[in-house]
Amino acid sequence: MLQLAAASGIDTLDTAIAYGESEICLGEIGTQGFRLVSKLPAVPEGCADIGGWVQDQVAASLDRLGVTFMYGLLLHHSEQLLSPSGKALYRALQGVKESGQVQKVGVSIYAPSELEAIVKLFHLDLVQAPFNLVDRRLHTTGWLRRLKDDGVEIHTRSAFLQGLLLMPQTAMPSKFSPWGDLWDRWHKWLSGHDVSAVQACLAFPLAFPEIDRVVVGADSVSQLTQIIGAANSTTQIFFPDLQCEEENLINPSRWSLL
Repeated sequence: MLQLAAASGIDTLDTAIAYGESEICLGEIGTQGFRLVSKLPAVPEGCADIGGWVQDQVAASLDRLGVTFMYGLLLHHSEQLLSPSGKALYRALQGVKESGQVQKVGVSIYAPSELEAIVKLFHLDLVQAPFNLVDRRLHTTGWLRRLKDDGVEIHTRSAFLQGLLLMPQTAMPSKFSPWGDLWDRWHKWLSGHDVSAVQACLAFPLAFPEIDRVVVGADSVSQLTQIIGAANSTTQIFFPDLQCEEENLINPSRWSLL
């Protein structure tokens, strides 16, 4: 998969300390030629030495990955920057950046609203956020343009809305039935256009010049081949209006509550 990715012009790998053994696996395979972005878990409650904790986490990540530096380091829990220890955490991030262990630091967010308070206090180099045909908040709130104007690198994820946009309507869990009209519009649009769901889902974020990288997941060579083919399609697409602002749908962390 990494050989295919490299041959296809993919140059960035997104991982995290919390993603099981992903860093170890990548380190064993070798990631030469790729930019690596990883994420820190939440700082433990009552941590007396945040700088030391961040340094230890980064050193362990680099060791697992088998590299001397990584391109990006994100906080999985951006709200910790607004806690009483937020300034110490930010200083620690700047410390690993100044030491050359990390090139860019930033946050991974669930909603653009998380940014409002953070950017007033701290400069971010990199932001990762959800963005897809259904969840367009990064654009509609103006944050996409605002971040780009501030020189922030933007990575978006959840292009397939955790796979919901790729599912046959009959296979969709019943808890998503309250948004039946949205799925009806989507599948009617798909049946009327010579475009695959994967193609349309990827073409949407790729159509925004402000977005630097679109993060996708794949678990096989054939799946990655399909994704690359869809991303490289030159078909002009007039996207359906699936925009929704209901948190229970667009924020997957809320799905367990449905």
